[in-house]
Amino acid sequence: MGENFSNLVDMFEKSTARYRNNRLFGVKRDGRYEWMTYGEVGEQVAAFRGGLASLGVAKGDRVAIISNNRPEWAIAAYATYSLGAQFVPMYEAQLPKEWEYILEDSGAKVLIVPNNAIHEQTKDFPDHIDSLAHVIDLEGEASKRCYASLLKVGRDNPVPSVKPDPSEVCGFIYTSGTTGKPKGVLLSHGNITSNINAVHAIFPMSADDVSLCFLPWAHSFGQTVELHCMLSYGAAMGLVESVNTIIENLAEVRPTLLFSVPRIFNRIYDGVNKRMAAEGGIKKLLFDRTLTVAAERRALTAHGKGSSLLLEAQHAVLDKLVGAKIRERFGGRLRYAFSGGAALSKEVGEFVDSLGITVYEGYGLTETSPIATANYPGNQRIGSVGKAIPGVRVELGPAEVAPEGQGEIVVYGPNIMQGYHNLPEETAEVFTADGGFRTGDLGRIDSDGFVYITGRVKEQYKLENGKYVAPAPLEEKLKLSPFINNLMIDGTNRLYNIAVIVPDLENLREWARENGIEAADDEALCKDPAVNSQMEREIERYSTEFKRFERIGRFILTPEDFTTENDMLTPKMSLKRRNVLAKYGDAINRLYAE
Repeated sequence: MGENFSNLVDMFEKSTARYRNNRLFGVKRDGRYEWMTYGEVGEQVAAFRGGLASLGVAKGDRVAIISNNRPEWAIAAYATYSLGAQFVPMYEAQLPKEWEYILEDSGAKVLIVPNNAIHEQTKDFPDHIDSLAHVIDLEGEASKRCYASLLKVGRDNPVPSVKPDPSEVCGFIYTSGTTGKPKGVLLSHGNITSNINAVHAIFPMSADDVSLCFLPWAHSFGQTVELHCMLSYGAAMGLVESVNTIIENLAEVRPTLLFSVPRIFNRIYDGVNKRMAAEGGIKKLLFDRTLTVAAERRALTAHGKGSSLLLEAQHAVLDKLVGAKIRERFGGRLRYAFSGGAALSKEVGEFVDSLGITVYEGYGLTETSPIATANYPGNQRIGSVGKAIPGVRVELGPAEVAPEGQGEIVVYGPNIMQGYHNLPEETAEVFTADGGFRTGDLGRIDSDGFVYITGRVKEQYKLENGKYVAPAPLEEKLKLSPFINNLMIDGTNRLYNIAVIVPDLENLREWARENGIEAADDEALCKDPAVNSQMEREIERYSTEFKRFERIGRFILTPEDFTTENDMLTPKMSLKRRNVLAKYGDAINRLYAE
């Protein structure tokens, strides 16, 4: 079974004692990665704990942070836990009004900010947020109240750590608010350590492992599955410089594990396919044969049959000629990857597997700490989100509308949240009478216990003919097209579905040049009849496995991407459907009226 931690303070202190000289956090400075050890991080946590205590932070208080991933984020979190206080993370990409709402709703006493720019935006918050007493700048001058000055105070005035009860809340994670104001999910030490303990039971990770860390710790997947779990093993995390340098940083950090979301795997799928198509010739033939041999091996395994000597020989040669060279771009040491946060298409999962990188997809929500199900060694089925993790039970509950054999996924276990902060009615709505958490996701469970996600209950809508459509599966499939970057499908009470599509402008411009199409700008490109005909062909190509009523009848092309800045996406990159519909509502109505 491995470890059995009861709280995050216990876990952190055991790891910093056992792995004192191991590398923990790597940050790129002046062109190279510099590493902090477990011992160095442990010393700073103890010092920062004393610094927070000097500000009056005690058991039950809330310490909030606005910051991207950095060592000080984790140090502040573990220092907060070790005072019996609660940590409230936020994203730098959020709007100031969202920070303000979360600080007020959570009753935060201390706010930690990453730099002077955000300090300037938040320095007046204590004037109108009653609970907020201090704003601490991680990069402020040592003469002022900042991270460095609090470390000094804490070193001069040490405070012993508190070992919280498993039932005590360790932090708030605010849901992204795709349908309204963010809700503060209350997670206990026991909630999160139950996930860590389950990972120890089923995944062969070790202190020798290294990850390239780019998932935000402000989100439950990055925080629990990467930060807390990797730290519990004594493993190392190199922090990515930015989302634009992931490939470059992979080659520098040379990770053995990768924690990611489908968007990154989709990029790998698109990038490798595009490169191989451009190279052509023998390289493309070998690449195609690599995919074919991998598919044949998977099919034999799925039917319980062993592979032939000839097939294994082909696989070994092709892996050396093709797979190993592609993996070298990711550092050359990648053993396997974890995918979560959204559904990974079966096509992409099989593609990455064919390159010799095993992807274990899991499923969960912030409210389940987050892991509820996972594929893992010896129990993997590509296309599924795996089986319930140890200690957790997953059942199908009734849904207002669901195809036969499907239902709403209901999760039971020690990973289920304590509730939504200050929202007793909303909390009651998501719990069944026997304590199960109603996820709001539709799914099915096969005879072997593997779970499959088929859509969101709230995203389903009814067409004019009475048929119900879950848009997410087709949206994810269409994103595999090299011409589609993002999209949203809707058809509520209409005769057919429409889509608002953000094309991949780089690929679309290249296609237009090759086909002699000239456009003054991207707006004109999106209106060009030949471009729209090409998009129709792409939509048809990727929609063949869907029923006719689930497909797109008409669409709008827009050059403006869905982003957090224009409020079309949440910080965790979930689509704000209502906002997209509001922005493009008039154009959609005109389509239906034509």
